[in-house]
Amino acid sequence: MGRKIRYIQDQIAKSGKTSSYRPLTDKDINLNELETKLTELEAELLEINANTDRLQRTHSELTELQLVLHKAGVLFGSARDAASTVQHQGADTENGSSIEEAVDYPLLQEQEMQTDPSKQARLGFVTGLISKAKAASFERIIFRATRGNMFLKQAPIEDAVLDPATGEKVEKTVFVLFFSGERARTKVVKICEAFGANRYHFPDDPNRQRQMKSEVDMRLVELQSTLDAGIHHRDNVFNSIGYNLEKWAVMVRREKAVYVTLNMLSIDVTRKCLVAEGWCPVSAKPKIHDALQRAAHVSNSQVNTIFQVLHTKETPPSYFETNKFTSAFQEIVEAYGVGRYQEANPGCFTIITFPFLFAVMFGDWGHGICLLLGALYLVLNEKKLGSKKLGDTMEMAYGGRYVILLMAMFSIYTGFIYNEFFSVSFGFFGGSAYQCPDPQYSVKNCPYQFIPQLLFLNALFGYLSFLIILKWCQGSKPDLYHIMIYMFLSPTEDLGENQLFIGQTYVQIVLLLVALVAVPWMLFPKPLIMRKQHIQKMHGRTYGFLRESDTESTDLEVDVEHDEEEFEFSEVFVHQMIHTIEFVLNSVSNTASYLRLWALSCKKIVLYRHGSCSLD
Repeated sequence: MGRKIRYIQDQIAKSGKTSSYRPLTDKDINLNELETKLTELEAELLEINANTDRLQRTHSELTELQLVLHKAGVLFGSARDAASTVQHQGADTENGSSIEEAVDYPLLQEQEMQTDPSKQARLGFVTGLISKAKAASFERIIFRATRGNMFLKQAPIEDAVLDPATGEKVEKTVFVLFFSGERARTKVVKICEAFGANRYHFPDDPNRQRQMKSEVDMRLVELQSTLDAGIHHRDNVFNSIGYNLEKWAVMVRREKAVYVTLNMLSIDVTRKCLVAEGWCPVSAKPKIHDALQRAAHVSNSQVNTIFQVLHTKETPPSYFETNKFTSAFQEIVEAYGVGRYQEANPGCFTIITFPFLFAVMFGDWGHGICLLLGALYLVLNEKKLGSKKLGDTMEMAYGGRYVILLMAMFSIYTGFIYNEFFSVSFGFFGGSAYQCPDPQYSVKNCPYQFIPQLLFLNALFGYLSFLIILKWCQGSKPDLYHIMIYMFLSPTEDLGENQLFIGQTYVQIVLLLVALVAVPWMLFPKPLIMRKQHIQKMHGRTYGFLRESDTESTDLEVDVEHDEEEFEFSEVFVHQMIHTIEFVLNSVSNTASYLRLWALSCKKIVLYRHGSCSLD
């Protein structure tokens, strides 16, 4: 019964109407009567659809035949006029033959030269319609199959027509194909069937063409009136259902839920009763007992319901009672796993730890204020928003409104500690008591640590961001995985369908060269410059007068030696090499990670649009 209701609902939706577009009332109906009524409605709709499809197929075939008669008639008429003109211009004036007789002359002189009429070659033709997308391939195959002994004329149709086989609108063209011999006819017919071309009979006689055209026009008018009558009858059937279809659907779902519940019960044959066993919280036992008593009273049951506690050694399932505030935090915990019975519930701790850790990562009181305003809107209007159907993103935000509220509050707190307001610092707490010293091995007024990192990062991650935005703007479907991977493996390879803009291959080669040059640029200049600065510093060292005391002389020598040991080129070079490798690996891994996340989000959106998954 549920399947039949869904079928009727689908038919109403396909007709462009709604089940409540004309409210009608109906008397109360039981399940047996409803099953009979739904069976009759389904059978009636199936018959209407079958007749409509058959009539629509015939209508489409007659429409294509009408187009063939019109287009092919124009082709034949123009050819006949051209032949008449040629015969008239080349006719011998001495034989006294008329133009009408000259038109009837054979087009091939070889036919006149043959003495045996049975061996005369007759020129045959086939007319029909074929899709415009297949017309070029169709012509090539026919030309090869007949070895060039063919002549094809095409006349495109302005508007798309309904294909009789698929029922979909397709852009087609009318063709007239001339050939010679029965063997060629057999090949042409098979090729037409392979390409899905619809062949139609076209008479040679112009009078017969006009007669056939008038007959087709008359049949089309009759078919259209029959189709309109069928659609009107179908609408009357939908009117007879009215809004009762929704009531029937609720009735069937409720009855189905009853049977689903009954299927979970066991039958006690001796006592002739149904037994249900299950788990419930201890605090819910009085509520369950009262609900069973009310159900027995409402249903006028002559047998009371017995509620008895069973003692078992099985481990009960985990149950955590939540409310509108704690439910979102509990869902976050259960997304990773549900705790066993009598274990501590991590959801209690998550109420504080989750928003606090978020604020530690995203401590900005300007951003926190924006989150706070959005969360307050959801919390203050929760009754109004809870009664509406929200979108997927809004529904997810509404379910976690209290999580967002705490995240905003903690973010404002840590933002004040970090002194961050949209990345702008404010001196609320005065200056710092500590001053960060310069790094031991720093290169002052020298951007050699900055420029190659910027070039390398933008050659990878910046180019990826540009491709993502360009793909969104174009609405194309290139594979960014393929682009980024083969940018390194095969930089000169033709991108083909993955090309997003002109000259993309050359741009990627330049970016790859820039990234390769940036690596030694990050590695060598800083240690070499620091070594040069140290040598210049040592050459320019000035010493004071030597003291007479040997102790002071010894201390000075120790200090000089200590200053000279402060700079170790190998240590600086190894440190810079580690820093370079770390930056390169982080840039590559972050680029791949964001590419993976972006591709995963796009995949989930596509699957969600096709109904294969949900966004949460």
